[in-house]
Amino acid sequence: MSQTFDKISSIVFFIIGILFVVQATQISDSAYGSTVGPKTFPLGLGIILVLLSLRLLYETWRQAVKARLAKGPQSPSKTFSIEIKKFLILFISAIAYVFFLEIVGYVITTFIFLLIGFQTMERGKVLFSVIISAAFSIGIYYLFSVILGGSLPSFPTF
Repeated sequence: MSQTFDKISSIVFFIIGILFVVQATQISDSAYGSTVGPKTFPLGLGIILVLLSLRLLYETWRQAVKARLAKGPQSPSKTFSIEIKKFLILFISAIAYVFFLEIVGYVITTFIFLLIGFQTMERGKVLFSVIISAAFSIGIYYLFSVILGGSLPSFPTF
């Protein structure tokens, strides 16, 4: 990816991770005295996001130093615009995913979102993308709804 894009995204993810950690510490502890309470999962995700964003920032910085030492600073290339297009496609599809989740249901919406994401990141292998998208969306729905007894938006009723 582009070094500029990596720097910006690592800083944005760092800020989001810090916000996760701060907000997770404000969630009340478990009422039953369990060590694993409602804030454990968001707190863990926030810490992981902060650590991964710091790692990305370090790797980008290290790559930039190597590039400067080897052949001078790199100029933005055509690949940067391709990366931005991929990012915008994924961002718009994520917004559409959130919008259509309740209307269309979890399985169909997740399947379409994953299929768009897989094909955006790597064109081709459509059958492989369809199989993985279907297996993931159906598998997670079954695991969460049937085995764990949770609730996800079901199939549409129209």
